[in-house]
Amino acid sequence: MITSTRRVPPDKSEVRIAFSLDDTSDIKDVEDLSQTFPDLEQRLQPVPPCMSLRESVQVYKEHCRMAREFQHVKHEISILEERKRKLLAELVEDEKVAVEIVRLEEEFQRLTEENCSLVTLHSERRQQLERLCLANQTRQDSS
Repeated sequence: MITSTRRVPPDKSEVRIAFSLDDTSDIKDVEDLSQTFPDLEQRLQPVPPCMSLRESVQVYKEHCRMAREFQHVKHEISILEERKRKLLAELVEDEKVAVEIVRLEEEFQRLTEENCSLVTLHSERRQQLERLCLANQTRQDSS
C-alpha cells in the first residue's frame, strides 16, 4: 500500500491519498475483458474497466451482470413468443374444429328431421298399401 501525505498550510485541511497496487481482489473476479454480448447494441456493450479504479471495476462487473440478465430475459421472451405462436395456432385449429362441430350438429339435426319425415311417409305409404290391398282383395272376393 502506498500512502502519501503532504503538509499543507494550517489554514487548509490535510489531504491524504492512499491506493494499493497489490489489492486486486475486485480485479481478479472481473470477467474476461474480451467478453461480448452479441444481443446488445454496440453502444450498450460493457466498456472494459480502468483496472486501477475499484469503482470502475465494480461498474464493469455490474454492467456485465446486467448484460447477462438481458440475454437471459431475451431468451425467455423468445421461448414465450414461440409458446404464444403455438398456442395461437392451436386456438385457430380449435376454432376450426368448433365450426366443424356446429356444422355437423346442424347436419345431424337436418338429417334427423329428414329421417323422421321419411319414417312417417313410409308408415303412411305402408298403411295406404295395406288399405289398397285390402280393398283389392275385397273387390276380388265380391266378384
